[in-house]
Amino acid sequence: MTMSLLLAAVLGGCAAAPVSEAAPPEKFKVQVLSKLPHDPAAFTQGLEFSGETLYEGTGLVGKSSMRAGPAGAAPTVRQDLPGLFGEGITVLGPTVWQITWQDGVAIERDAKTLAELRRVNYTGEGWGLCHRESTGQLVMSDGSSKLTFRDPVSFAPTGGVDVGRDQLNELECVGDSVYANVWQTDRILRIDAATGRVTGEIDASGLLEQAERGSADVLNGIAAVPGTDEFVLTGKLWPRMFRVKFVPAA
Repeated sequence: MTMSLLLAAVLGGCAAAPVSEAAPPEKFKVQVLSKLPHDPAAFTQGLEFSGETLYEGTGLVGKSSMRAGPAGAAPTVRQDLPGLFGEGITVLGPTVWQITWQDGVAIERDAKTLAELRRVNYTGEGWGLCHRESTGQLVMSDGSSKLTFRDPVSFAPTGGVDVGRDQLNELECVGDSVYANVWQTDRILRIDAATGRVTGEIDASGLLEQAERGSADVLNGIAAVPGTDEFVLTGKLWPRMFRVKFVPAA
């Protein structure tokens, strides 16, 4: 046996077993716990709790706004966004970030008054936004399969992951996972934030009654309820919000 063959045999005998393929995503459906009123004129782009306050960002030029108040009630504070198309939002303690669709502008606001504090420019489209508390990073979607990580102060990009699924829209960060609405569908993906791997798929279809769907647009809006394993879901121009749990699909 030649030296090269001997070396190959030795290495082959010591080689570790091949790594198994990643487990397929878990399948979930929604269990509705309660229904709450929602402004049917709100083109919902971002939804997030901070304590008991529900923050909502809305879109469309001339109708974009930032709102905050108790879930299911009229907002106690609101600031409009004239001339821009508002998109995702996220709360960072005393401040809130609100991004825009094709305007390349992120607005930092005071979390109590929603008054604008400053604007930061960025490149590309803005869709969804959330904040990973474990790393301090912002996570942003642009309608593609990519999630971009951003510095929470400068808003500069610091990295990202490719999820392999297009049309990622509104985002919600929960622990090490990012939940992402998939535009034009009733699906929500649970994504490992560090790797981009899809670990769960939630079927959120059937929330609205047939009579309510006529004037409603797509599902878009997911907010984790603090201190629970529950979420509030809504959509663009939806007349209701839904407090739900994600339970295993049969």
